[in-house]
Amino acid sequence: MNFIETREVVKQYAGHLALDNVSIQVPENKIFGLLGPNGAGKTTLIRIINRIMAPDAGEVWFAGRPSQADDIYRIGYLPEERGLYRKMKTGEQAVYLAQLKGLSKQEAEKRLKIWFEKFDLLRWWNKKLEELSKGMQQKVQFITTVVHDPDLLIFDEPFSGFDPLNAELLKNEILELKEKGKTILFSTHNMASVEEICDEIALINRSQVVLSGDVQEIRSRYMENIFRLQIAGDQLKGTNEMYEILDSKKGYNRSVFRLKKTAPVTNSTFLTALLPENEILSFEEEMPSMNDIFIRTVSKKD
Repeated sequence: MNFIETREVVKQYAGHLALDNVSIQVPENKIFGLLGPNGAGKTTLIRIINRIMAPDAGEVWFAGRPSQADDIYRIGYLPEERGLYRKMKTGEQAVYLAQLKGLSKQEAEKRLKIWFEKFDLLRWWNKKLEELSKGMQQKVQFITTVVHDPDLLIFDEPFSGFDPLNAELLKNEILELKEKGKTILFSTHNMASVEEICDEIALINRSQVVLSGDVQEIRSRYMENIFRLQIAGDQLKGTNEMYEILDSKKGYNRSVFRLKKTAPVTNSTFLTALLPENEILSFEEEMPSMNDIFIRTVSKKD
């Protein structure tokens, strides 16, 4: 089942069409990447799904039916622009935000202290938020996003400002939430994280969806018959009728070549042709990165 669907959603501001008949399908219990360059319409779509604003046309469906006002209690939203109160005590603020999502004060404190302990923040409970580092503040905002145990989690640039260690911590928490059955809508410019955690993506450019589907299927679709070959020695021997050399790097007693297969033969035939005169240490077809696919798709001319 698709947990979230947008159906031909349109949103226009004064003189600017932000979304032009945008339809996406976010499967239940999957991590779905919403990608696109700045100004493409991603944040507008997220705000419509989260009922912060209404579309001019089109529909949002939630768990198999049209979205309703009280669905917001089943959503956790971490916006790109963080919005905590710097002069307020950290724990007091977190409890207040959890109550806005429907938790009692007692239940909010109980759940929050478990999360604060997990993120090594408990000793900061009675400190003002401005006394916390930026990374700790972002951890607090993440906790307030998930504490009410929502079915749908929307993360807009969740890794922004995190050092590599804390980014890895957050990534693991997101994957754990998926394992617990949550559906996650994830917007980011970090294409490496898309490859690591996203099951499916939609790429929005100039207010329209220009690419969508399973991440691995998309990467396979964009493969260009480029191979990484590692051999013993520094010279690739034999016929080159089947390939051209794109790049090579020589190391100690071994070399790595990037080859583009130019003949219409199978990969097995290609490898067999290389075997007789070379000691092959490794051979693999390169899969294009999501970063390459993003750039190629967004750079296409009309």
